[in-house]
Amino acid sequence: METLFAHIERARRNDNAPLAARMRPQTLDEYLGQAQAVGEGSWLRRAIEHDTLSSVLLYGPAGTGKTTLARIIAHSTHAEFVEVSAVTGTVKDLRREIEAAESRLLASGRRTILFVDEIHRFNRSQQDALLHAVEDRTVVLVGATTENPYFEVNSALISRSRVVELQPLDDASVRQMVERACASENGLAGAFALSPEAEDEIVKLSGGDGRAALTSLELASQMTAPVDGTEPSAEAPVTITAENVLEANPRRGLSYDKSGDMHYDIISAFIKSMRGSDPDAVLYWLARMLDAGEDPKFIARRIMICASEDVGNADPQALLVAEAAFRATEVIGMPECRINLAQAATYLALAPKSNACEAGIDAALAEVRQGPRREVPNYLRDRHRPGSDEYGPYLYPHNYPEGWVDQRYLPEGLDCGCFYHPSPRGWEAWRLDAAVRDRS
Repeated sequence: METLFAHIERARRNDNAPLAARMRPQTLDEYLGQAQAVGEGSWLRRAIEHDTLSSVLLYGPAGTGKTTLARIIAHSTHAEFVEVSAVTGTVKDLRREIEAAESRLLASGRRTILFVDEIHRFNRSQQDALLHAVEDRTVVLVGATTENPYFEVNSALISRSRVVELQPLDDASVRQMVERACASENGLAGAFALSPEAEDEIVKLSGGDGRAALTSLELASQMTAPVDGTEPSAEAPVTITAENVLEANPRRGLSYDKSGDMHYDIISAFIKSMRGSDPDAVLYWLARMLDAGEDPKFIARRIMICASEDVGNADPQALLVAEAAFRATEVIGMPECRINLAQAATYLALAPKSNACEAGIDAALAEVRQGPRREVPNYLRDRHRPGSDEYGPYLYPHNYPEGWVDQRYLPEGLDCGCFYHPSPRGWEAWRLDAAVRDRS
């Protein structure tokens, strides 16, 4: 039973808590978004409602409701709910909780749900300490992580759990969350009214992060305090404008991680945009990376790879432009090298495309690794050894008027055109036509 003093302490903590904490949903009906994960009929919703949850890993970006789901489970379960910090927790802490869970199970038959926030921060030995307890159902693990669990969590632990991915919140869910916070007694209690432009700005700035949206709302409300010191109220609400929101958020920061999924997704979009010849998309994804502090040399290396992989000999100049941009990045650095990177990336986007070099070398490697041993034709072998006079004549191309002579260079069993298939675009196509004319 909660005492009067405990009630007062909880009320004081709530009064001083951030808006995002005060507005944390307590039930699934209050939980917004994530219909694919906890919508009607989903496995996770049924498991929570029927209190039959098995071990689960909640994976998604910040502000998508992972910790909130864990709190909802805590409020709705008849099991003991305990939490261990992945930042400060140790193997000793885990073993203590597992031993307590085992005693609880044997003594009263009561299950234990163990919540581990940011579980990817646990090292391998800490994760291994959970294996037997999870496998034997001594504890039901609820892990939350912003990192891809298939890379960051022990595979044995994943095989004993179910991975549920949460997506960034859609705009409608963010709007509903913000409007609810304005009206709720736990939120702004009707003392502030959002202009439509301010609401649009908060939704845009949030980037699908519910916590970020509520933080923006709270900061913007603080920017509207009357100069005479009077407190806003539901009877005389103060309007929050778009200018208030922008003043509270002078710089927008989109989510990005330098080693996680977002890093790979954005560099993938950048490369595919160069390959797809869309210079606007190239500049957008380049800006996303540079704004987030990505290493510009990493970007420059990817541009150099694209120059050969996707442009190739359709425009041989592309590799020189990419190499020059890499060198400029090394010598100049940010912020000026952003211009060099933009020049190289847009050059590649506008250049004619050919993947003949990549496809050709991969086909040749496959032949070397899987085909039979093929000998070098005698007339192509090195002449600096005894007996080389018997190798037969090598036809020196420069001794012929066109600088070319009909001579076999491939080993027996391979024919011309078996690896290299030039594209009908750019310099590569022009040079092929010229080569055909030279040989005819």
